[in-house]
Amino acid sequence: MRGRTTAAIAAGTVALFASGAYASGALRLDDQPPPPPNHPVVGPKRLDAETTRMIAAIDPARIKATDLRLAGFGTRNTLSSQTDPVRGIGAARDWIYGQFQQIAATSGGRMTVELQSYTQPVATGIPTPTVITNVVATLHGSDPSAANRYYYVSGHYDSRCGNTSNGTCDAPGADDDASGVTAVLELARVMATHQFDANIVFTAVAGEEQNLYGSAHAAALAQQAGQDVQAMLNDDTVGASLGGNGISNPYTLRVFAEGVPTDETASEANKRRSVGGENDSPARQLARFIHSVAEIPETGMHIKTVYRRDRFSRGGDHISFLERGFRSAVRLTEPNENFNHQHQDVRVDPSTGEQIGDLPQFNDFDYLTRVAKVNAVTLAALANAPSTPKGARISSNLSYDATLRWNANTESDLAGYEVVWRETDENDWTHVIPVGKLEPNASGVVSYTAPLSKDDFFFGVRAVDTDGNRSPVVFPTS
Repeated sequence: MRGRTTAAIAAGTVALFASGAYASGALRLDDQPPPPPNHPVVGPKRLDAETTRMIAAIDPARIKATDLRLAGFGTRNTLSSQTDPVRGIGAARDWIYGQFQQIAATSGGRMTVELQSYTQPVATGIPTPTVITNVVATLHGSDPSAANRYYYVSGHYDSRCGNTSNGTCDAPGADDDASGVTAVLELARVMATHQFDANIVFTAVAGEEQNLYGSAHAAALAQQAGQDVQAMLNDDTVGASLGGNGISNPYTLRVFAEGVPTDETASEANKRRSVGGENDSPARQLARFIHSVAEIPETGMHIKTVYRRDRFSRGGDHISFLERGFRSAVRLTEPNENFNHQHQDVRVDPSTGEQIGDLPQFNDFDYLTRVAKVNAVTLAALANAPSTPKGARISSNLSYDATLRWNANTESDLAGYEVVWRETDENDWTHVIPVGKLEPNASGVVSYTAPLSKDDFFFGVRAVDTDGNRSPVVFPTS
């Protein structure tokens, strides 16, 4: 769809509906991978040799086998058996744990594996007290200055049929969300043998279909531990390229990113209303970062940012992190869902002969491979870059320029900072000002004055290391 105006796209869509192309399944969109990138502020987008080798190791055959294995547990409903060795969520939990342990053995001691379990009392979707267990592998970083900096990638391994509370029905969940867990396992496998500055956490959570219970537990534990979680990628329903609307779109991945932070305080809301920033939340800066580093020929994917927290009136595991103050959390999802292939009893519709249910035959494993590559490139770029600058603020004095201040980064390989700016009606950063390695004052604060009116432009700051790795942008608001 590149090169077409919004009006032209809308007009074409109306015509396609009128012609019946949606119903016929004949429509294909974005059926070519993206051209070489050309963006004025993101800097070099070509991959370094190590990341190139890493994503080349992502194996579509292994991805298919993993998804089939997860679907093969029959059901992974949170309320299904936890002791049956072959069927139910307990068998799936143990298999995922075993896979992570095998992967950790290749990491040279850098990866640790754990089960995060707790008993969920009776609550929404939980008719009796139920043990909920997350399976977690942490790849520990090598830079002491980043010892408390974490990047999460998650999928939920529980599944469901038409009835959320039915723990015995067949619920293969091949797309929702064996696809996300498959991506997480493959990411852990290919990244375990590589070294990163900061920590990467690979998580398979349970209880999502009932009420995000597993991810809420994971986020609460991260909060209690005082982790600096600078990004959370929620891969949920990322395995199919053909939607129920008949659209085949195998080269696009949606990234859902909220505007106003879920946990925004009253004072923060007042400040936001006075200076703007509704489109500049940490989640949207993360979405812009994903677009800047991962929409490249090596992934073969278009990154479509959607300015919503999640799909319309729906939710996923990233919300658990947003609710607990980890504001850089987004959802990754296939471009067109098929509602006959999720949250359904497995059956054949007698009136149409259509196969209903979330079965592996409806997944596109080449597409899922590309999704995994987007995740890998993004996580590597995040975990090797400096920390996103903290404490960013902009002077409110009356002036014809803009003075920005932020806390100095502490990385030993810090090369300096960049101030980015754009017109207030633009969606992404369009200009960059390299400002070098500024000298902090006695309080550890650095500052830069841009010769542009803060009334007319939006500004952001990011850190750059000596290898050219850039952090996500932080938007100064106070």
